Amino acid sequence: MYDELTQVDIDKMKEELDHRCLVLRPQLIEEVKVARAFGDLSENFEYKAAKREKGRNDSRIRYLENMIKTAKVIDGTSTGEGIGLFDKVTFWIEEDEEEETIQFVTTLRQDALKGLISKESPVGKALWGKKVGDRVLIEASPTYSYYVQVRSVEKTGEDPDIPISTY
Repeated sequence: MYDELTQVDIDKMKEELDHRCLVLRPQLIEEVKVARAFGDLSENFEYKAAKREKGRNDSRIRYLENMIKTAKVIDGTSTGEGIGLFDKVTFWIEEDEEEETIQFVTTLRQDALKGLISKESPVGKALWGKKVGDRVLIEASPTYSYYVQVRSVEKTGEDPDIPISTY
């Protein structure tokens, strides 16, 4: 399986990977060495914390390497009338009688709290390719769904300032 990512996503991951390998990794290795010198490892919190941070960094490095290796590079340009990547979409939620605006992004940049939604999310799957005026059923879970109506679609293009997700 692969993730569909833009070249900007790949470049951001390579930049983070370089930083983690060339800057963070040597610092964290040194911190582990220093903490190890404090003595009894069974009661050495500094050593355990340093090892944990080194492990997190190594895990993130493996994740980034895997994402870069398996990614399918796509064009971030949305064409046509239908909702596509990086479009800002305003829709009316019938049930709540309120309007909401979201922007479609790649999975690597999604952040629902900031209105950045991937096409793989329930909202993304339902709205992808739809047009202004369409009434769409969004299935949030097997037991809950609701209708929305697409009010506007703004073709914004890719914003390289949207950061990639971290954990």
